[in-house]
Amino acid sequence: MKVPTSPTSPSSTTPAVARARRGAVPAQTRAITPPPQGVDPERWPDVATQPRASGIRTAMAERLVRHALSRLPLRARLAGRDSIGLGGPLMEIRRPDAFFRRIGASGLIGFGESYMAGEWDSPDLVGVLSVLAGNAAELVPAPLQRLRGLWALRQPAAQANTPEGSRDNISHHYDLSNDLFALFLDDTLTYSSAVFRGFPAERDLLPAAQHRKIDRLLDLAGVGHGTELLEIGTGWGELALRAAARGARVTTLTLSREQQELARGRIREAGHESRVDVRLCDYRDVTGEYDAIVSVEMIEAVGVDFWPVYFRTLERCLAPGGRIALQAITMPDDRMLASRSTYTWIQKYIFPGGILPSTEAVERVTTAHTGLRMRQRSTYGMHYAETLRLWRERFEERAAQVDALGFDATFRRMWTFYLAYSEAGFRSGYLDVQQILLTHEDTV
Repeated sequence: MKVPTSPTSPSSTTPAVARARRGAVPAQTRAITPPPQGVDPERWPDVATQPRASGIRTAMAERLVRHALSRLPLRARLAGRDSIGLGGPLMEIRRPDAFFRRIGASGLIGFGESYMAGEWDSPDLVGVLSVLAGNAAELVPAPLQRLRGLWALRQPAAQANTPEGSRDNISHHYDLSNDLFALFLDDTLTYSSAVFRGFPAERDLLPAAQHRKIDRLLDLAGVGHGTELLEIGTGWGELALRAAARGARVTTLTLSREQQELARGRIREAGHESRVDVRLCDYRDVTGEYDAIVSVEMIEAVGVDFWPVYFRTLERCLAPGGRIALQAITMPDDRMLASRSTYTWIQKYIFPGGILPSTEAVERVTTAHTGLRMRQRSTYGMHYAETLRLWRERFEERAAQVDALGFDATFRRMWTFYLAYSEAGFRSGYLDVQQILLTHEDTV
């Protein structure tokens, strides 16, 4: 695979890289790795140091966690001695006191930070996380769920997806390093769910599966020769390339300078520079009218408060008779409503300001704020689970190259946990991914 040259190589860093760099392993049945030695307290302050938590809060957390684990089909072994659970994938809790203290202090954020600190691990990380995801609604007792507003951490105002906040949030993830993403993605550099012909998915078929996904979206939007296409969320340019090859003229928007630079280079190399305009532009600022609009897994970064603005922008930019094709990761409506204000590990470390919509939320917002209507949708969550498995396995295999880019062991554990956590969401059915067609209300 040709690894793209990135301005975020070790000799030139962005603020996002500076946060994550400095100096997980094999797949479904993996050896439990030693905990990271010497977690950098400047880079990872909340991982390197145990949080403040009262003895009462820690004791309550331990009681709740032990009770929850005892009813689940897994086996949690505490400090190599007593075990909890009904049997199944092994969760090795090396430092129970630290583990319960973190959960008492910050709930699921503490659960993820405890993994980053090496306080727990598993030879089947996806298996353990799939059990937890599949039972997410029952892990916290109903009385405590109703009091979520009193104990759950709230999303920080600094992560709100205002125009300024969105740029910072996107940079935090996508400006880490083009070279990092190239280590685990396939040659298409497509960072969204593929569509496979069968399971288990094979790594060498991933590029074709990504093209299959893109082509389905372009077909759904009716993109062909002469189509004026707006893409919200460029990625590294593969969809724009496929659309340009069909004869479309593409305006594609990104907030990541790293993505813009590499996407422009790939488009120029393919000879489509005259057909594709890659803009560093917030979706709220786009102008013009387009025959078709596509957006792949970008709504997840919009934020609940800005969903009406997002869909009104799509409506404003869509020509009469035009079509909008979205690919979106979704979650159950009741879980989305219950957790939409909660601050999560994913938001803290991976996608600041992110939140997944439900299908019902998309319908509510489009009906209340626009004349757009959902006409068609297809779901394929297990395809995302397989996509994530392939990414995770490749990332774990290339630990040495990740280190060579300047990322440390804590980062690698964080990224492994993120990929496994996401895969588990789809394997358990807690998450889904959909392609959705929207048109104007009066379009037949």
